[in-house]
Amino acid sequence: MAVTKLSNGKWQAQVFPNGRDGRRIRRQFATKGEAMAFERHIKDQAQDKPWLGEKADKRRVTDLVETWFNAHGVTLSDGLKRKGAMEFACFAMGNPLATEFNAKLFATYREQRLSGKITRSDRVKAVTPRTVNLELAYFRAMFNELKRLDDWSAPNPLENVREFKIDEAELAWLTVEEVKQLLAECEKSKAEDLVTIVKICLATGARWGEAESLTGKQISPGKITYIKTKGKKNRAVPISDELYEILPKVRTSKPVFTGCYSAFRGAIKRAGIELPDGQLSHVLRHTFASHFMMRGGNILVLQRILGHTDIKVTMRYAHFAPDHLTEAVEYNPLNLI
Repeated sequence: MAVTKLSNGKWQAQVFPNGRDGRRIRRQFATKGEAMAFERHIKDQAQDKPWLGEKADKRRVTDLVETWFNAHGVTLSDGLKRKGAMEFACFAMGNPLATEFNAKLFATYREQRLSGKITRSDRVKAVTPRTVNLELAYFRAMFNELKRLDDWSAPNPLENVREFKIDEAELAWLTVEEVKQLLAECEKSKAEDLVTIVKICLATGARWGEAESLTGKQISPGKITYIKTKGKKNRAVPISDELYEILPKVRTSKPVFTGCYSAFRGAIKRAGIELPDGQLSHVLRHTFASHFMMRGGNILVLQRILGHTDIKVTMRYAHFAPDHLTEAVEYNPLNLI
């Protein structure tokens, strides 16, 4: 890097921002001060953005998504879901160069998602803050993983973007009477496996997908073993003799049930049960956990049954315990009057 005076009286700044083997930048100025200021400007740029290097990174954000998925996302149970969500967001933002992707661009996209200007389907227009929080988390995690893999050396462009604060979701659960009504409607369904799948979820706290995808080898006298779970750990849950009797007894590695999610939606509707958005089949898991705690179950045992890796998730059901915060009744000031 140097500033020299030319024969024409002008001053030339010659800069190699990435070393002698890299790109050369030359500019002519009327004064030496201007040339030196330009030289400092180029040096500062190179220092602030050392990751740019000699060769400009021409990858699009979708290219990063593909790289992330092949190197890491493919191992996640929701990897394809994340990939699809990020690819949709990328194209909605104009599929920018990865080096031009920034917080402002994502914030604008997020605003348009919340207002319904950008939609993924005709069924859902404006999304909830929780949805865009998930999308933010997906992108953050992707950049962090690529940094760990030495495939991205720049700072995470979304590291300072804050999530929206959202109210704790209502955990809908069914009363015993509602369970009876639901089972009655399931019995009427043309989907032969519906009532069995529902009973499995209610008896073991299984997620719908875990119950619906059961193979014959996962069913044994006295227990069901869930594999390939969301928490990545297998878990065995005891079952009653009555439940075991209605389960298929075929020792096979293939699913023993036919998918019937839409039939379950119909049964819920016919039973007159109203649920919060996004809590259709999961109401069965909530119902198991709620009644487990109401009948005096141990929260740590519930964590193992549900397969939660974090006890904080299970603690959502703690308030169903009969003795939960009962001191409020005994020690409130009205008892002193």
